[in-house]
Amino acid sequence: MARGELMGRLRERVFKAVFYGGSVPIVLLAPVMALFGQRIFRGWVVGWTRYHGWCARNLMGIRNRIEGRQLDGPALYAAKHQSFYETFELVRLLDAPAVVMRQEYARIPVWGWAARRYGVIVIDRSGSASALRQMMREAKAAGAAGRPVVIFPEGTRGRIGEAPPLQAGLAGLYRAVGLPLVPIALDSARVWPKHGAMHSGIVTLRFGEPIPAGLPRAEIEARVLREINVLNDPPLQGGDGGPQG
Repeated sequence: MARGELMGRLRERVFKAVFYGGSVPIVLLAPVMALFGQRIFRGWVVGWTRYHGWCARNLMGIRNRIEGRQLDGPALYAAKHQSFYETFELVRLLDAPAVVMRQEYARIPVWGWAARRYGVIVIDRSGSASALRQMMREAKAAGAAGRPVVIFPEGTRGRIGEAPPLQAGLAGLYRAVGLPLVPIALDSARVWPKHGAMHSGIVTLRFGEPIPAGLPRAEIEARVLREINVLNDPPLQGGDGGPQG
């Protein structure tokens, strides 16, 4: 085994031991912190994402390159999804946004209750009309309260080069919140792939130009699909890509 590969595996083990080990008391205390109100609890969650960012930078050697900018006011952010990395980083960068979360996560005992206290927006993939209306009401309320709303419209993590179709919930959410939509392209799978070893390196998060509210469904879906995939070029060689070591 090459020295660089050995060091990379060692860094990954140290990162996982420190981050996941340190996350245990944070997660166990989450329901308790949720009792103190949403403002304090959201600060607790953002603190967890800062801990994640510290571990990623200092233990794993993963750093961000931010391109473009987020809006000053509330907006709907539609992000590419390739890794667990961006689920933490976007909560930190956007300062506790309302995140659209799959219903199965909200059903986890205790954790689901805490997530509701934080203010997640639950999406039911069965697509029942009542569930979709509830999701839209919650998203509209979050936007009216001045919170950004984040959705991963592909619904699941993918590899570099993959561009799955968007889930149906995006168009309804965009119509319901009546806010500008900011697409977010990223390439986190180059350093933290869905399957395979983690690597040190740089993750680019590119905030695209805001898309105004009120556009037709076909246009908004086409623009979002195009914009979130601008950093999604497949690697030159096999695998998920990313720097070694």
